[in-house]
Amino acid sequence: MSRAIENLIAAYAELVDGGDFAGLGALLADASFGSSGGSVSGAEAIEAMFRGTVIVYEDGTPRTKHVTTNLAIEVDEAAGTAGCRSYFTVLQALPELPLQPIASGRYHDSFARRDGRWRFVERRVFVDLVGDVSRHLYPRGGQAAGGK
Repeated sequence: MSRAIENLIAAYAELVDGGDFAGLGALLADASFGSSGGSVSGAEAIEAMFRGTVIVYEDGTPRTKHVTTNLAIEVDEAAGTAGCRSYFTVLQALPELPLQPIASGRYHDSFARRDGRWRFVERRVFVDLVGDVSRHLYPRGGQAAGGK
């Protein structure tokens, strides 16, 4: 059962790094997604939040790799629920930006089994360390030049 949860966590990283924000909305459709800036719920709202926050380049990606480690998964089989705490590190490289870590922190996730499948119920993001995110995130308040 924890393998299915690990796969959901990996899918999130792959979708973000692939610039597939509609896919993120679908993955998190049953969940709330939040950080210190507030939270959003529902596929359309989550997709819109990522589109308005993450810079995407001509190749259709944010040129990042989200590395998720230290997964601590606790499953309650009888209740059909689970929780996971993990660490993340975001790496980025661009032609003018050498490969470097730009952020790290923690995810606190909740899951539920519905119709025999595990789904995200909540993803809370806690950013602990921040580097140069100027080429990854739009400034607060909207999209900036340089992204797609």
